[in-house]
Amino acid sequence: MLLKDRVAIVSGIGPGMGRDLSLALATQGADLVIAARKESNLEPVAKDVEALGRRVIAVPTDITKATDRKALVEQTLAEFGRVDVLVNNAYATGTFATVDASNLDDWRLPFEVNVLGSIGLAQEVVPAMKANGGGSIVMTSSMVIREVMPMMGQYAASKAALMAATQTMARELGVYQIRVNSVVPGYIWGPSLEAYFGFQAKQRGITPEAVYAEVAEKIALGKIPHSSEIAGAAVFLASDLACAVTGQSIDANGGYLFQ
Repeated sequence: MLLKDRVAIVSGIGPGMGRDLSLALATQGADLVIAARKESNLEPVAKDVEALGRRVIAVPTDITKATDRKALVEQTLAEFGRVDVLVNNAYATGTFATVDASNLDDWRLPFEVNVLGSIGLAQEVVPAMKANGGGSIVMTSSMVIREVMPMMGQYAASKAALMAATQTMARELGVYQIRVNSVVPGYIWGPSLEAYFGFQAKQRGITPEAVYAEVAEKIALGKIPHSSEIAGAAVFLASDLACAVTGQSIDANGGYLFQ
């Protein structure tokens, strides 16, 4: 097991990527602390982790609130005594609008969650990682930082800012053996994208399968990666297999874009 007896915090737990990140880490031996704003998202994932034989605690957390971030890490240390891995998966997309037509107030949420919330949570785990002789922080980014997409400026700008912060932290924290990296998914097959393809199909008068085929045709592997497949990149970065990897990003998009 790549993460035997490590302790990992995962934010942004939900039925898609958050769940699959948690299960991938647990499968490789990690005990987990899972966090999300909605308590209803936590219970089913906690049960799935326990079914794999790993310990787990679920902590309702709004990462935009300093008190919640602090409480999350305090509960982790109280239960497990250490933090080895942080996977920052919580995100907010903002509103879909062109930059010239968008309200600047709408830009605040994605920056509060994707940038300030993620950095704030990283700040909370760093002292414990320093005391433990190192650790791994993994940020979940997005293909929108690679490919310009109209109407997604708020999300793209926040994720680009997070990437810059990630690389800065990697440079600053390397001396403490704390590695900081990013996973950059493209299209992620799961409940959210399936619903979006259904919406697009209805709008265009075609089938969801036809929408899927249009996208898959542009991907080198010929299919949209499932969130469970993308989670493997985070496991790699969290593990000692990536002991020489920091300040880097892994594009897990099935070959939709090459960097």
